[in-house]
Amino acid sequence: MDFELWWLLGIPVFFALGWIAARVDIAQLLAESRSLPTSYFKGLNFLLNEQPDKAIDAFIEIVKLDPETADMHFALGNLFRRRGEIERAIRVHQNLLARPDLPLEQQQHAQYELGMDYLKAGLLDRAEETFNLLLESSYGVQARRALLEIFQREKEWRRAIDAARGLQESGAGARQKEIAQFYCELAQDALVHMQVAEARELLDEALHADRKNVRATMLSGDVQLAQGDVEGALKTWRRVEQQSVPHVALVAARLMDGYKRVGRAQEGVNLLRSYLAEASSVDLIEVVFKAVIDLDGVEAAKDLVVQELRRSPTLLGLDKLLEARLMDARADIWEELSMVKNLVHGYTQKLARYQCSHCGFKARQFYWQCPGCSRWETYPPRRTEELNVMN
Repeated sequence: MDFELWWLLGIPVFFALGWIAARVDIAQLLAESRSLPTSYFKGLNFLLNEQPDKAIDAFIEIVKLDPETADMHFALGNLFRRRGEIERAIRVHQNLLARPDLPLEQQQHAQYELGMDYLKAGLLDRAEETFNLLLESSYGVQARRALLEIFQREKEWRRAIDAARGLQESGAGARQKEIAQFYCELAQDALVHMQVAEARELLDEALHADRKNVRATMLSGDVQLAQGDVEGALKTWRRVEQQSVPHVALVAARLMDGYKRVGRAQEGVNLLRSYLAEASSVDLIEVVFKAVIDLDGVEAAKDLVVQELRRSPTLLGLDKLLEARLMDARADIWEELSMVKNLVHGYTQKLARYQCSHCGFKARQFYWQCPGCSRWETYPPRRTEELNVMN
């Protein structure tokens, strides 16, 4: 009972101690805020109002008053880099590293920022050297990410694979999709140089990293075709449907050409038409349209396009229909129809783009890696107009 009484009496004491500590902290905070120069608050105000030029001037004034302020140097260096004044950013971070009294944590921070300066400036060798110094530091994960970016820029795919695996081992998330793409890059280069056996091994590694990698499957079919195994290539390309139905549009031309080689063109057309019924695509229509004209004539091609237009009305589809109409148009309407076709075609050229789902970069051709943001597999295998209709 005595123990419980003392415990109850202690509650007000602890409350009073907490109140005193809070008052001391507030007083210290107020004292520190009064000691800050007015330029600091001016700089913050300019940053909040998106006026980086004036913010830089304010922070430079602080650095002149107190050259030992490391945090101000970091802020100033980042502002220089964002503005594109890379040389000034490099000098700021080099000056920090030259200080013998700088604590280890801030040395590593300055080293990392200097590496980012070099990376932004395109000085990839210097950037790589700088980030390698940080691999065993608290900035190890950030350094590995930067090194991965460098290796991709330099197209050093084997080193990119090692860097991606290092990131995975450090607990920075899965990189299997990227690793598979790096193997595909190596395999594609091997195919160009007719190193078919090496390309096959690399593609096996790619599919081991990511079983759903469409690009690896497509290239595996290309390897079989290069070895003269057309039937094997057709079987491999058809596996794309199991991985991603929308991506069959990317392999449609390969399939049609393969079926023609083995003398089964009609079977190829029937297969692609079944894909159309499952996932309509302008690129797929293009391949089927040409094949139907060759096998069944213009009327059958027109019927095909009309059916697809009813199901998915797009200007790209209309352009294809007008092309079919022109093939057997009467002489008295041919000129007018041709004029309409040219007008529609000119407009559809702006719509016939693939668009990155991450940064919005548009391109005429399909990319596995976006040229704008360098991310992998961010391009849907459909043109922008099709995506707009679907949404």
